[in-house]
Amino acid sequence: MDSLLKSLIDRLEEKHTLSPDEYAFLIRNRSAEAMEYITPKAQRIRRQYYGNSVYVRGLIEFTNLCRNNCLYCGIRRSNSSCSRYRLTKEQILECCDTGYDLGFRTYVLQGGEDAFFDDTYLCEIVSAIKTRYPDCAVTLSAGERSRDSYRRLFDAGADRYLLRHETADRHHYEKLHPAEMSFDNRMRCLYDLKEIGYQTGCGFMVGSPYQTPETLASDLAFIDRFSPDMCGIGPFIPHRDTPFKDCSAGTLEETLWLLSIIRLMLPHVLLPATTALGTIHPLGREKGILAGANVVMPNLSPVSVRKKYELYDNKICTGDEAAECRNCLTRRMEAIGYRIVTDRGDVNRKQSSLNGKCEAAL
Repeated sequence: MDSLLKSLIDRLEEKHTLSPDEYAFLIRNRSAEAMEYITPKAQRIRRQYYGNSVYVRGLIEFTNLCRNNCLYCGIRRSNSSCSRYRLTKEQILECCDTGYDLGFRTYVLQGGEDAFFDDTYLCEIVSAIKTRYPDCAVTLSAGERSRDSYRRLFDAGADRYLLRHETADRHHYEKLHPAEMSFDNRMRCLYDLKEIGYQTGCGFMVGSPYQTPETLASDLAFIDRFSPDMCGIGPFIPHRDTPFKDCSAGTLEETLWLLSIIRLMLPHVLLPATTALGTIHPLGREKGILAGANVVMPNLSPVSVRKKYELYDNKICTGDEAAECRNCLTRRMEAIGYRIVTDRGDVNRKQSSLNGKCEAAL
C-alpha cells in the first residue's frame, strides 16, 4: 500500500481530521489493500464508543408528496407516474404501536416536503408520539423549513432531525437540483437545526451524477467542520422516472470506504448502514456495519404504501411486515457478531479522550 495513503489513514485515526486535499487523495487512492487496512481501525473506534450494539430506527414514510423537483428523486413533483399518498396521524401512531412492541425506541418520520403537514399538524403528531411513548426518540426528516418551524417542532418534542446536504459543493448542488432550490438555504437549515438543539444529521449520495473526488472531499471537509450527530450516506441509485435514469449507480466499495473514513473522522457519529446499501448488494447492510456503521432503519410504514415511497429503483423490503423485517435484521446482525438493542440510541460523545472535537454527551 502507498506509504502516503497509510500515513493519512493513521493520522486520521489519531487526529480525526485532514485537509480537503488529503481527503481527495484518500478518495482517489482507494484500493482493496487500503480497505483491509482501514476497516479494523473503524471497527475498533466504533466499538469503543458503541460496543457491538446496533441501534434500530423505525422508519415511517408518512408522505410521498413533495414540492421539490430534485433531479435524482423518484418522488419529485413532476413525476406523474408516482402514486401519491399521505398517512394520517392515526396511521402514524399505529405504526409506532407496532414498532414499540417490536422493541423500537426511535421513530423516524420521513417524507417529502408536503405543505399538508404544516407546523400545527406535524407538531400535533410529534406531541402525540411523545405523549404515548415518552421513552422514545422522534427523528424528523421532512426537508427544508423555516427556523421558527424547526423551533416549534423541537418544542413539541422532536429530538433529532436528518437533512442530507447531498453535496457540499455549490456548483455540484446546482447540477443536482432545480434553479428554485438554494444551496445557501440548505446550509442555513442545517446550522439552524444544530443551534436549536436537535441531534442533527447531514449526509450525501455516493456516486451521484457529476460527483468527483474533489466534490467528495468537500463533503468530508464539511462533515469534519460541522461535526454532526448523525451522518447518512448511501450509494446513488437511479430512478427510471428522473432525468438521471441512465446514470450509473454508486458502488458498494466506495460507500464502504467512505463509511470507514467518516468513522475515523467522527468517532461519536451515528452512522446508518442504509437501505440503499442493502439494495445494491444482498449483504450491503452487514458490510456497512463491518465498515463502521452502527444504525439500521427497518421500515414500519404500512406495506400498502411502501412501494409508493420509491426514491430510487428496486428498493428492498417493500413487501415485508415490520416484524419480519425486524427479525431478519436481528439474525443478520448476529451472524456478523453484532446485536440489535432496545434503546433510543442517542449519540455518545463521552469518550472525548479519543476525539478532541467531542464534547460532553448531549
